[in-house]
Amino acid sequence: MSDQLPPDPRLEQAGASDESLLAVHEKALGKKPEDGAHYRLLPLMLLFVFSGLIFYAGTYLNHFSGHYSAAIFNENAHPAKAGAVAKVDPLVLGKKNYDLVCTTCHQATGMGVPGVYPPLGGSEWVNGSDERLIRIVLYGLKGPIKVKGADFGAAAMPVFGQVAGSGYNWSDEKIAAVLTYVRQSFGNNSPAITAEHVSAIRAKEGDRKEWSQEELLKIP
Repeated sequence: MSDQLPPDPRLEQAGASDESLLAVHEKALGKKPEDGAHYRLLPLMLLFVFSGLIFYAGTYLNHFSGHYSAAIFNENAHPAKAGAVAKVDPLVLGKKNYDLVCTTCHQATGMGVPGVYPPLGGSEWVNGSDERLIRIVLYGLKGPIKVKGADFGAAAMPVFGQVAGSGYNWSDEKIAAVLTYVRQSFGNNSPAITAEHVSAIRAKEGDRKEWSQEELLKIP
């Protein structure tokens, strides 16, 4: 004789029996296969790739950092050994700096602006005494000046050298290069200016104000 009672027709019957529900739950909660020892290949590859990139970047930075010294890119620093720094063609360096700064006033043609900025091509100041020319660029020029028979005086020549009040602080090498370029361009054909000559004049004059035409004409 069965212990189960027949279903009561007065009650709504369940869609699934208790036995079937228990069986489904037991199956779902059954033991799952172990997969903890299985590794996926893609994450491991990415880990090795990024580790390699970090190692390479660190090695590259350490090799080319110059020991993180601020003097590495100092254009005025002296080389540790003779010949360690390659010589730069003064005409190339001079043209580069002329194009960056001097063209604003004297123009790319070297012809200047009438009545304002004097021409450099055929100028007696450019092709004449290098003692005067170096002083003009080192210390600047104020007041009127006559160039090729014309008067100029609307704008002053700024101070370029490494002296007090300089707005550019150019090295002696850079000044020599620009003057050499100017003396051999725009139809000019005058001797080059050396950095040693610029240094000697700067040491002789020290820090001083801008030159005037009258002062410069007293210098041979």
